Amino acid sequence: MRHLTEADRDALRIAQDPDFPRWLQQITATGGCAHPVHLSGHTTTLDNATGEILHHYDTRNEPGERLLVRCRNRRAAVCPACSRLHAGDTFHLVRAGLTGGKSVPATVRTRPRLFVTLTAPSFGPVHRVGTTCRPRRDGGACEHGRPLGCHTVHAPADPLVGQPVCPDCYDYTGHVLWHAHAAKLWDRFVIDVRRRLASSAGIVQSRFARHARLSFARIAEYQKRAAVHVHAVIRLDGPDGPTDEPPHWGTPDRLTRAVHASAQRVTVHTPYSPAVGELELSWGIQTDVRALHADGDGPDDDAVAAYVAKYVTKGTDETGAGTDHKVTTRDDIDTAPVNRHVRTLMHTCWSLGSLPEYAPLRLRTWTHTLGYRGHILTKSRAYSTTYAALRADRAHHHGHTDTPDAITDAHWRYVGSGHTPGAALIAAGVAEDLAESRRLSAEASQQGGGIDNSSAQA
Repeated sequence: MRHLTEADRDALRIAQDPDFPRWLQQITATGGCAHPVHLSGHTTTLDNATGEILHHYDTRNEPGERLLVRCRNRRAAVCPACSRLHAGDTFHLVRAGLTGGKSVPATVRTRPRLFVTLTAPSFGPVHRVGTTCRPRRDGGACEHGRPLGCHTVHAPADPLVGQPVCPDCYDYTGHVLWHAHAAKLWDRFVIDVRRRLASSAGIVQSRFARHARLSFARIAEYQKRAAVHVHAVIRLDGPDGPTDEPPHWGTPDRLTRAVHASAQRVTVHTPYSPAVGELELSWGIQTDVRALHADGDGPDDDAVAAYVAKYVTKGTDETGAGTDHKVTTRDDIDTAPVNRHVRTLMHTCWSLGSLPEYAPLRLRTWTHTLGYRGHILTKSRAYSTTYAALRADRAHHHGHTDTPDAITDAHWRYVGSGHTPGAALIAAGVAEDLAESRRLSAEASQQGGGIDNSSAQA
């Protein structure tokens, strides 16, 4: 025993416990969650008319007198099990808005639909992948004495990719403030698209909602230069949303033209600062708009949904753009496992956060995300289903249904989280087994063409 690791000894201790079978059931029910939340309490369900107890559950009968529930963290680096579940929910959420399902009619597939990419503007030249990085025949140097060009062909894994050619020339202040206003810039963009559609159709802008409805789902993705790009699915419906056909003038070409024009037009101004001045922020010049066609001529609906689902589980640690955990002091920035470019952005964010004119931006709170304070995935109300509805469907699939005409009396309290070393080892094994089961089920479904994989997705 003394030759075993601490985790192995702890795992043996847990396996020899008389309550191990029930504990393993709890771990399996969480999908092998890496950081489960520990709850203590009870739930009693009563018949509303008679007062009869229909069901009673109490954690006093559980191992350690506690119940383990999922942490629901979307980041794969934090909890692979919960991130897989979140990715599955995201896939169904986005796909339902593209092809129907989950209470969304299948007719949405014939609507004008676009897959749009909006980029951040340039804050200074950075090293890039591909052919010669930045060829310059005349050479030349910047005001700080650094070469303006780079004749290297960088590999994708080259640590220089995404780094400024001259850090002293790079606009770190503009980069951080653009991140802080990116969500507002998106809101302005959506409003302007609606206005341009109305104007091109010859209707009063304020009455657009009476004729059509613009629905979307978008994600924010950090690029190598640590700047956020936005990928969005945009759909045009009738005024009642996905159940309503768009007006005759609502065509993919007209929607595409409106998106291109709005991406080039909308701006946001930062609050005036004696130290910085007032900046005018806009989208980058690179805008990619692709129409999604029902006949398959264009990007595949499932591929778009899978792309969004894959990225939404990535944390800032994985992309190298900040950290997954908030920083509370300047020393935390100095010890963060990031490159010099990202560390400078974090320091800039922290410094700007001390200025009173930028207090509403809460830059110090969002230093770990380089000032970006929006959610990774957001959607309009009528785009498709919700995460809450998907969780309710999954609970119903597993038999956890609400009893009509019943009263539930519940008392719960938080008592801890996480695993001991041995429990973490066992939970990781459970998560791997479930992932392998899902993979085999998916392969069998593809080969057999008729196997229900809904339980594996849960």
